[in-house]
Amino acid sequence: MIQRKYLRGLLNLLNDNNCKMKKKKGVNSKIKAVIFDIGGVLQLTDYIKVRGKLSRKVCEHSTGTHEYISRKLGLDLDTWFDSIDTAYAKSIEGEISDKKAVMIIAKNLRIGYSKLHKLFIDAYNRQFKKNKKLYDFSHHLKKEGYIVGILSDQWALSAEALISKKDRKGFDPVIVSNEVGFRKPDVHIYRLLMKELRKIEKGIKYSEVLFIDNRDWNTKPAEKLGMKAILFKDNKQCLKELKGFGVL
Repeated sequence: MIQRKYLRGLLNLLNDNNCKMKKKKGVNSKIKAVIFDIGGVLQLTDYIKVRGKLSRKVCEHSTGTHEYISRKLGLDLDTWFDSIDTAYAKSIEGEISDKKAVMIIAKNLRIGYSKLHKLFIDAYNRQFKKNKKLYDFSHHLKKEGYIVGILSDQWALSAEALISKKDRKGFDPVIVSNEVGFRKPDVHIYRLLMKELRKIEKGIKYSEVLFIDNRDWNTKPAEKLGMKAILFKDNKQCLKELKGFGVL
């Protein structure tokens, strides 16, 4: 009888310790993985409004970037977008190589490859600023036991400028549209994300994944699949909603 009480007490103690360890790592939360977008989330920019209709495919990356380059080339925005639209969109979805995309756009604009490459890199570096607070927070989550990843639509040159090898460090998985052949809001890219997450933690559920993006047309498909989502507006709002999901 005494032996049974002793064993029961020992088991209760072990269970209590396991709960404390899980709580410390943050894995007792329903959320096991936090996935970040890049442009508008981990990289911030001031959104500049322009007149006229802009396709979603072009608007994904700061309109300010396009205004900057078109101004440098002495072009109006309509002419600029007509010159880049097809190659730009195909590059985001990985249908053509990065080099070919830049070559097509350079040919359409009748400028050199190197000049166009430099203009884009300069534009992205001017328009975007690393969201250091959120980057630091993502690394904190990693230390607490969460899976921390990236899911982002990028094309040839935005990927080069906004997701350097250094910036990718600490994130796994990293899924970038021009590298995988799908883009948001195509449901296939979210399923690919889950496939990669299950390589890290077998059996992870959609409901245990939290996706942060600054476009509602990208968060809605994630939610339909069962993921949690935050529509990013600013750091304060994002951190508050993370806390609401029990992540903080």
